[in-house]
Amino acid sequence: MGDQIEKKLIMNRFPGLIALALLVGTASAGTASAAEWPYNEKADAAADVRQALKSAQANHRKVLLVFGANWCKDCRDLDAAMHGSSARLIEGKFEVVKIDVGNFNKNLSLVEHYGDPIKKGIPAVVELSADDQVIYATKGGELADARKMGEQGIYDFLSAKLGAASASVSGGQHLIPMSRARFWGW
Repeated sequence: MGDQIEKKLIMNRFPGLIALALLVGTASAGTASAAEWPYNEKADAAADVRQALKSAQANHRKVLLVFGANWCKDCRDLDAAMHGSSARLIEGKFEVVKIDVGNFNKNLSLVEHYGDPIKKGIPAVVELSADDQVIYATKGGELADARKMGEQGIYDFLSAKLGAASASVSGGQHLIPMSRARFWGW
């Protein structure tokens, strides 16, 4: 009779243990996938840009701002491409800052400061010199169909635009001045 009571206790606890294990497994999976999102929704984007500019000055690099949101499939596809075939276009040349725009309601002071690159859609990119001058910015939603462009299309676009912008700067064209001193408080 004692064995039957013990079995009953174990059987009554068993579903609870399974439920607990499933709950812990689901929570862990949720945490893992949240860590994979490209945009840190809690970041201080203005501070991140200031830090990237300082680092770019010290390391003789440029800054690449990537405006987007985690809910945006095109933004996630651009991010995947930037870590894939397009990585060699960026590594060692740019300090990259990913700026979360939420539902077009976050970090709008940065959006405005850099000429509203998200006006026609996200993701959007802005290439900056180390002294906060805009070299190139998407203005017409050029990357808003990143998922349709595919990794090769994204590579081709970034290669042409970032490379062409750099060539035009070194070719003597003027950079677009921004009122960075007032914006950053320098």
